Amino acid sequence: MQDNPLVTIICLCYNQEDYVVDSLFSVINQDYPSVELIIVDDCSTDNSQSVIKKWGVDFPKIQFIANETNLGSTKSFNKALKKAKGEYIIDLAADDILLPNCVTSQINAFKKTTFKNLGIVYGNVELITKKGAFESYYFPVDSFQKVIRPRITGGIYKSVLSGGDCMCSVSAMIKKTVFDYLNGYDETLVYEDLDFWIRASRIYDFDFIDEILMQKRIVPNSLGTDFFKKNDARAKKINHSTYLILKKAVNLNKTKDEDLAILKRIHFEIKHCLNNNNYVLLFKNLSLRFILFWRNKT
Repeated sequence: MQDNPLVTIICLCYNQEDYVVDSLFSVINQDYPSVELIIVDDCSTDNSQSVIKKWGVDFPKIQFIANETNLGSTKSFNKALKKAKGEYIIDLAADDILLPNCVTSQINAFKKTTFKNLGIVYGNVELITKKGAFESYYFPVDSFQKVIRPRITGGIYKSVLSGGDCMCSVSAMIKKTVFDYLNGYDETLVYEDLDFWIRASRIYDFDFIDEILMQKRIVPNSLGTDFFKKNDARAKKINHSTYLILKKAVNLNKTKDEDLAILKRIHFEIKHCLNNNNYVLLFKNLSLRFILFWRNKT
């Protein structure tokens, strides 16, 4: 590995005019010397584009992609990924903030790893409110800001399948070769991380950095808050994507233990569908349950 391999940070923005400048400055202010920044605005309906353009006047080397139509996060990211020159990639939301040592810590983890096939490193995250006030940590910590419970590292495929708290996706740095091998994000999905972590962990090792690497802003209209909304069109699309992801994962599984792991998540989705009166999706998830039962019958 080179001493300072290039890291590409792809910042996706959609209606985040109030936060995007803080996010972009957090990239510029990294203590790591070799960073490429690509910003994508996904046809925001607020003033995000003008805010980004005004900010970018002082940073002419920054690449800015302004989508003419709303493509969604998966297509927007892949669009930027094609332009990325870095050996390592960070997927940054335009309302989140990288701490100054984030990239350095991640690169050092890759340099010092004992894993032969390390593809992704991630760390802990400070959760903040809309106004930037501390709320909590993604993984609970002690008085020294070290995680209370050790994280699973190396092969984490079964843990990802079961829905365990095995990783924090927003704090991840990924080798560009991982994206190349997996053909980026699946553009048929509404959201990308679960599918990508399942496919990546099937092949690559993961490692954990026991440090606070960034701040994640918790806002009312975030994707995570829409998972559990009832009678909501966006929530239905998100939950249908989850079904498609699990369907793909069932086909990736090779052992009975892996099937048992994914059953935990399928059972959760079945209960979720019942609570939301989404009976069409309920029967689709039940069909996955039946497939697993049938092939593990003997």
